[in-house]
Amino acid sequence: QVQLVESGGGLVQAGGSLRLSCAASGRTFSTYTMGWFRQAPGKERKFVAAINWSGSRPYYADSVKGRFTISRDNAKNTVYLQMNSLKPEDTAVYYCAVRQGSSSYYHTSEYSYWGQGTQVTVSS
Repeated sequence: QVQLVESGGGLVQAGGSLRLSCAASGRTFSTYTMGWFRQAPGKERKFVAAINWSGSRPYYADSVKGRFTISRDNAKNTVYLQMNSLKPEDTAVYYCAVRQGSSSYYHTSEYSYWGQGTQVTVSS
């Protein structure tokens, strides 16, 4: 069992930055690929970024490439999402998740444990 707690969301103006954190419980955190997803009101949850167990391989949705950076600190059982040059369309609830599947980084079905989410609102 893994428990995830996101933090760092908030209200920011377009062009601003936020850093999200996701703290995980459990001794096996360092063995998992971790992902970030987001869900805007009335829309499906979508992939944002993922990072492999060692932190050497990040993956990004096209919509955030060059603006967002995913990283992890296995000593702290924490994964981060640095978000720069934020746009109003980035407004959503952001979730971190543990990937236990083996076929895709991009689909919610590949992820087994989810946090409660943190709200990010970008004003124009």
